[in-house]
Amino acid sequence: MELNWIDTHAHLYQPAFDDDIAQVVDRALVSGVSKILLPNIDLDSIESMMRLCAQYPDVFHPMMGLHPCDVKEDFEQVLNKMESLFAQYNFVAVGETGMDLYWDKTTLEIQKAAFEIHVDWAIQRKLPLVIHARDAFEPLLEILDRRMHKDLRGVFHCFTGDAKIASHIAEYGSFYFGIGGVLTYPKAGLDPIVPLLPRDRIILETDSPYLPPVPHRGKRNESAFVLLVAEKLSTLMGVSLDDLSKLTSNNAQTLFSL
Repeated sequence: MELNWIDTHAHLYQPAFDDDIAQVVDRALVSGVSKILLPNIDLDSIESMMRLCAQYPDVFHPMMGLHPCDVKEDFEQVLNKMESLFAQYNFVAVGETGMDLYWDKTTLEIQKAAFEIHVDWAIQRKLPLVIHARDAFEPLLEILDRRMHKDLRGVFHCFTGDAKIASHIAEYGSFYFGIGGVLTYPKAGLDPIVPLLPRDRIILETDSPYLPPVPHRGKRNESAFVLLVAEKLSTLMGVSLDDLSKLTSNNAQTLFSL
């Protein structure tokens, strides 16, 4: 049985992989990971991300956006530079964008403004929106409720919401749930939530090098570990790994037009 996985969110262009990226890619391919999607972080990350995509064009697919933790007072100039790149490269999504009020609540207003610009990009270009939401579901959903549009779709990456939030997102009908290593954490509270999610809206991710699944907590995460997330997810959903592979890969291909 040959399983095919898509890691829909990984930062393998980060310095954490500088010394052994070829081996990391090999391990991913051996584990059945055929495609890895790369969300951008800031202006400095673009060059290394695009270099990795050029090195492995069949494996890596880039996105463009400004991570909410990197939204500063000059965000409009930064986003103008990023927007100009859409004419130059074939990005599969807008992101990583969203809001993060865990690290800094003082930037809420500029995070909101930056997120709205990303929403505009996604609608204008008919590209999916890749959303980072940490301690920020309320302001994010308020904007999406107001901005919902026939061409707006996307994913809540590293989904950690409760049943009420999951239901709210599911009602949009065009947003997916990114499930990663946090699913394997005993205190994450996702075990009762995951079976409630619409099956045609679940995709897999790692967020490498961050959030490694058990038993690799505290170490560097990598795309090959998506299999550990899949094993836990298949148990919770009561489906075989083979069926889960087909389901999540089809969902990812649909969302990102791969």
